[in-house]
Amino acid sequence: MPLVRGCNLPDDLLYDVENHIWFLELPDGSIRIGMTVVATAMAGKLVAVTPKKAGRSVSAGKSCATIESGKWVGPAKSAVSGEIKEINDAIVAKPDIGNDDPYVQGWLVVVTPDNWDEVKPTLVAGTDVAAPYEAKMAADGFDGCA
Repeated sequence: MPLVRGCNLPDDLLYDVENHIWFLELPDGSIRIGMTVVATAMAGKLVAVTPKKAGRSVSAGKSCATIESGKWVGPAKSAVSGEIKEINDAIVAKPDIGNDDPYVQGWLVVVTPDNWDEVKPTLVAGTDVAAPYEAKMAADGFDGCA
């Protein structure tokens, strides 16, 4: 697992480094989406997570959830378009699990994708994510995860 400035980035995921979002292909062809530990470290303690409702559509580059912390409110942008198949009720009920465990318990939504074959090659594999994330953190002036 790559470790960049103290931030764990599992190598079995795909990453949209620019938007700090990870993607996991599930056996049924759907895609689980979440925020990276970098995103949650930059945002601080999460106080609210409001995903789009199941059955709603999400467009590539648009929000699949709204994230709120003590110092930031903004979108979690999905690189993939499709229909929201499932939301993570656990993170809605207890938003800070996104800080504690963003890759297992703290995922946001599962999407049935429309354009995965187009999007997948644009994402960075976890095995190759260290250098792009190091550059992104340097550009953003982010020292790393505590």
